[in-house]
Amino acid sequence: MFNDLSTPLDFLATRRSSRPRDMVEPGPETAELRRMLEIATRTPDHGKLAPWRFVVVDTAQRTRFAEILHAAYRLDREQPGKLEIEAIEQFAHQAPTLIVALHSPREARKIPLWEQELSTGAACFNLLAAAHAHGYVGGWLTGWAAYSDAVRDAFGAAPEKIAGFIFLGTAGADLKERPRPDYDAVVREWGAE
Repeated sequence: MFNDLSTPLDFLATRRSSRPRDMVEPGPETAELRRMLEIATRTPDHGKLAPWRFVVVDTAQRTRFAEILHAAYRLDREQPGKLEIEAIEQFAHQAPTLIVALHSPREARKIPLWEQELSTGAACFNLLAAAHAHGYVGGWLTGWAAYSDAVRDAFGAAPEKIAGFIFLGTAGADLKERPRPDYDAVVREWGAE
């Protein structure tokens, strides 16, 4: 299914991110989410290393997730302000579905770390594309929490890194088309002046 779009090319041309704070119910059902995650794993992966993992944070666990974020934030800031506290709370509870994407590097002499990182990014994008194909919207966020060892440790362990927080749900506001780069500014034929 291509979310009522007529062709796969229409599907690809219309995929865009949604702000997680604008997402509403419903989110993907269990079987839909499983299918999306299975599609996410169908990504370029030199050496078949699967250098990525996904951790689904159930809605019943969002309060616990918020507590982890608050504790991690306070490690560097003893007295966060009211707006900072509210932003953390909103981040933890926004959108119906939350998936933490982890880059899980593997020891492999022939597969450079850079290729493993690219594979992780591709897996995250495949998840967003799969959500779009199922009729949902998605948003891939990072921010300070993605770089916090304390937050990472709630989901994995070094040398893993959080690749991002992927939020899924139904669009609660019109999706805005963002400016795209000028084609000629980012594409050229090699050897052409």
